[in-house]
Amino acid sequence: MTPDSREHDYPGKSIGLPRSGPGSIAPLSRRVGALATDWIAVVLLSAAFFDYAWWSTLAIFFVIQAVFILTMAGSPGHRLWGMRVIRQGGGWAGVWRPLLRALLTALVIPVAIWDEDHRGLHDVLAGTILVRR
Repeated sequence: MTPDSREHDYPGKSIGLPRSGPGSIAPLSRRVGALATDWIAVVLLSAAFFDYAWWSTLAIFFVIQAVFILTMAGSPGHRLWGMRVIRQGGGWAGVWRPLLRALLTALVIPVAIWDEDHRGLHDVLAGTILVRR
């Protein structure tokens, strides 16, 4: 085993996170479940109040992501699926990180680009990590 392969033998090791349990990198299955949960809520709100216009759907998604991550450390989907968003290094994500993360998440492509720690580009650029609660 080379030094590089030991550094990345599980997602999150290189940034000081545990292999499993609370504080470890959230698995893809929970991330997809949380996104589906949030998206269903957004579609229902958009259909109920804005005739399901594309701009309202995207705006509601952005607001839910930004406000809930800022105040509750995770969107409703994150919370229901047992995850939270923290600042890299631990602790509250602050004010600008949730806003940047929500904007990049709404753009979709940054979410689909991952690093070796299974962090999407939106998390890397915002300095955040989605971990298990």
